[in-house]
Amino acid sequence: MTSRSILLGGAFGTALVLMLAGLPGTLRADVPARIMPAPQLDAPASGLQTAIFAGGCFWGVQAVFQHVNGVTETTSGYTGGTTANPSYEQVSTESTGHAEAVRITFDPARVSYATLLQIFFSVVLDPTEVNRQGPDTGTQYRSELFVTGPEQDRVAHAYVAQLDAAHLFDKPIATRIDPAPAFYPAEGYH
Repeated sequence: MTSRSILLGGAFGTALVLMLAGLPGTLRADVPARIMPAPQLDAPASGLQTAIFAGGCFWGVQAVFQHVNGVTETTSGYTGGTTANPSYEQVSTESTGHAEAVRITFDPARVSYATLLQIFFSVVLDPTEVNRQGPDTGTQYRSELFVTGPEQDRVAHAYVAQLDAAHLFDKPIATRIDPAPAFYPAEGYH
């Protein structure tokens, strides 16, 4: 097991460690797991922090991050649009501009923002797809990092540039990076 094993808990975490170690397996059958390099830049650690990631259907994103040690809470919801408190049905019409996203509360003394980015790009999505992830298509399934401050913005831009420079993908990374607007939790049935 690699040193990454301390970041992930339970059987699901073990499967993620195996994928990060380059062993067979994937979260999406159509996207092979990739080993992403460790981020060269990170944000300072102090107090609980929030990260918001959009990477396709929020169930898949939440399923990964709820098993990461140091993550204290994950909430599926909608962000990045113009309608206050949108419903799933409204977001699905692509008329609100929202993305399905997950708000992650984490303890940076246990897991850093940069490590969360590494996990996101390693196993959550294909960051070269625009307005889709696998069979899910539409602007609500876009890949986007909603940064909650200048440090996250700096780290996110640096890591995407690092991945682009490493030429790990056949196409340029399409993941957007924008300031975090209002986040609206999804309905309870999600």
